[in-house]
Amino acid sequence: MNFLSSLSPHVHWGLRLSLAATFIYHGWGKFPIEGPMMGMPVALVWMLALGEIAAGILLIAGAFGKDLLTRLGALIVIVVMVGAIALVHAKNGFNVMNGGMEFQILMLVTGLYLAAKGNDA
Repeated sequence: MNFLSSLSPHVHWGLRLSLAATFIYHGWGKFPIEGPMMGMPVALVWMLALGEIAAGILLIAGAFGKDLLTRLGALIVIVVMVGAIALVHAKNGFNVMNGGMEFQILMLVTGLYLAAKGNDA
């Protein structure tokens, strides 16, 4: 148990970096934006892509800076994931293999955790 306790100050990196990398990857992957995507108008796709990239950058920057950056990045994650679940994945059920919301719920809850804990995660 002492070994696990000694890891406590560092485990936030796994959550933080995996969530940040996923958001940066998916945000960057929306470019170039040449037209409507996922049933959304171009302006909304731009906002989504930039928001995803910003969330990832804020989550990483927050670890080296202000708690507010971590919380702001996490709040963007929450908004994006609520939208993704409501608009795309909920209708497909839970199983990610069927396009369900399993992965999005995991990212949403991770965002909630980081928003609540900030740099004390």
